Amino acid sequence: MIALNLHNETNPLEAVLLGLPDSFGGTPKLEDCYDPKSREHVLNGTFPTQQNVINEMTAVKSVLLKYGIEVFQPRNIEGLNQIFSRDIGFVIENKFIIPNIIDDRKEEVKALDKFLENIRAEDIILMPSNARVEGGDVMLCDDSIFVGYSQESDFHKYQVARTNKCAVDFLKHSFPYKKVKGFELKKSDDNPRDNALHLDCCFQPVGQHFAIMYKAGFKNQSDIDFLISHFGEENIIFISRDEMYQMNSNIFSISPQVVISEKGFERLNNELRVKGITVEEVPYAEIAKMEGLLRCSTLPLRRK
Repeated sequence: MIALNLHNETNPLEAVLLGLPDSFGGTPKLEDCYDPKSREHVLNGTFPTQQNVINEMTAVKSVLLKYGIEVFQPRNIEGLNQIFSRDIGFVIENKFIIPNIIDDRKEEVKALDKFLENIRAEDIILMPSNARVEGGDVMLCDDSIFVGYSQESDFHKYQVARTNKCAVDFLKHSFPYKKVKGFELKKSDDNPRDNALHLDCCFQPVGQHFAIMYKAGFKNQSDIDFLISHFGEENIIFISRDEMYQMNSNIFSISPQVVISEKGFERLNNELRVKGITVEEVPYAEIAKMEGLLRCSTLPLRRK
């Protein structure tokens, strides 16, 4: 059986479910795109190829194995984009939570069937049907759980609104000893530079006490103020609108001392190194065209 243990975003990683690049279906039809960045690259004829996707995810897997991390992957479903494993489930403490995601992606959850057989039934939580969430919106910070979400008016208005208030309330009820805080995110179905698809598209803790943040991804100034107060302004790497678009906040922590990052994130990677963090650089700019990056492609199962 697979042991689960997750309390934060940065403790040393022991086991992870990595997305699968084997047969991602190639360039979708424009009407089948469900985020504005994918739509932009379909229109421009620059959507990633099968080989590019395989090359980039192979590079990530090589880094994970280099650090002795146990890597699991979903069952392959031919022609299905299964790259972004983060959204189709998430772990809190020793529980694996299966969320309700958009209809376009429900087949991805079915590909976890064999994997879930290795987790004790009593450690699997099925969310109620009215609670909608994707794992990119859920972030663990020890005694706190941060959740990106949309109020009902935005949730029903935007295709890119993936997490609702019911999901925040469900997590509060399920983990009453945790401080569950929701953050309303800015959404746009049309412009990827104005769309915080998930919380990890505009914010992420890194290292022992640092964070990466795009302030304009949040709807409410009070939430920005909260995070600055929580981490300390001097400990936050603030990123620009273009850096958010390139997915700079969506790197992935192997430990407090080591992260995997896209090789083109020169300013961010240099700032992380100045803070004493080792940066394992990989090519991931092609996958980023689908509005996801390294955190989106990894579902941590166990950290020390």
